[in-house]
Amino acid sequence: MHERKAMMAELSDAFIALPGGFGTFEELMEAITWRQLGIQDKTVIIYNIDGYYNKLISFIDEAVANKFISPNNRSLLKTANTIDECLSHLPFYNK
Repeated sequence: MHERKAMMAELSDAFIALPGGFGTFEELMEAITWRQLGIQDKTVIIYNIDGYYNKLISFIDEAVANKFISPNNRSLLKTANTIDECLSHLPFYNK
């Protein structure tokens, strides 16, 4: 799995998490952690289709409220409810 993620990170322009399970959660958290640590500077987006990630987003916001995640680091993780919102977070996307 690590080799696959390393290749994904090398070849990608951004990270967009679609609804998924533990593997998706782990990849999302690693991508945002890499961003936080400056290992990579690619956009990280939760694509919240039909509210799938509502509870995770609330949990992350609760961690900010409890000072476990800084507001600056929270701002590194984008959320989107539509394809257009998702694309609008990509700095290289021109509509």
